[in-house]
Amino acid sequence: MPDLVLLTPSASPVHQVRQHNALTTAHYNYTELQMDLMIFLLSKLRQTKDNLSYTLPLHELSQLTGKQYNYNYLQTATKDMGSRMFKVKTQKQLEQIWMFQKITYLNGQGVIEVKLSEDILPYLFDLKNNFTSYEIEAFLKLTGKYSKRLYQLCSQWKDRNATPIYELQELKEMLGLIDDKGAEVYLKYGDLKVRALNSSIKQINQLTDLSIELVEEKKGRAVGAVGFKIKMKPYALTIQFPNTDQPAPAPEGISHIQYDSAERVLEEVRIVDPKIVRQILSSSDLVRQVLKFSHDLRTSKVKSTSNPGGLLLTILGLAAPKRARKS
Repeated sequence: MPDLVLLTPSASPVHQVRQHNALTTAHYNYTELQMDLMIFLLSKLRQTKDNLSYTLPLHELSQLTGKQYNYNYLQTATKDMGSRMFKVKTQKQLEQIWMFQKITYLNGQGVIEVKLSEDILPYLFDLKNNFTSYEIEAFLKLTGKYSKRLYQLCSQWKDRNATPIYELQELKEMLGLIDDKGAEVYLKYGDLKVRALNSSIKQINQLTDLSIELVEEKKGRAVGAVGFKIKMKPYALTIQFPNTDQPAPAPEGISHIQYDSAERVLEEVRIVDPKIVRQILSSSDLVRQVLKFSHDLRTSKVKSTSNPGGLLLTILGLAAPKRARKS
């Protein structure tokens, strides 16, 4: 039976990536954009190892993240990815692996073609009982590289409700806080906790299917190791549409992931009028605007307001006109 990398369960349209645990805990230092590209690639993997080449349509990535991508910016990111190393530790050995053989940009087509290294394949396809499962949508919602790595790590242990306890040095390596030359970011634990861990935990708890809590282990008076308690949120279950057991059809050009995300955003900002909800979700353009609004609100490009639903309706051009005052 072939290893399954991309899952689309019949009961739910949500895509999931299953990633080998050795790759999840590998020590590599990618930026936020580079991690998004890597996870997007993983979601495209087929069930066969025969072909090393994959096509990445940038409009699909933009639809998932709500971001627009410049070719020059992407070329800088992938050039750096090509020189980055995965340091994979197993019980028997330590391996230094590079992910790509070649990356090609197809001018005017909005497409990147990548050719994978053969050496990375065992860690992408040899899943068996040793894998991490996490939603692409949840991963791409996160806006910091530390929160993305921490989400990967906690997803690996969500069926155990807690991660192992990690020495601070080991955790820093997994979060990319130590570069290839051994230089560390946040030498003091207080700085690590405030600037990397607390903000990542807050974002994961707000935007993903997990709720995590920091666990500290002291050595003498100082914290020497940490782990994380993990709970799955109830809303991570499949969201059913009213009065039907089948998901409503997404408008043309919109994936089920995007459709579900837009519906969830409307619920979160309390846009619940059935007529307005149907009008928004039946329009490809309005769905994209909803997803962009959600991303801009999370990243503070749109200022928070006491009535985000009203602001969104105004942006969509659906707000009720204000009545003129009588003179």
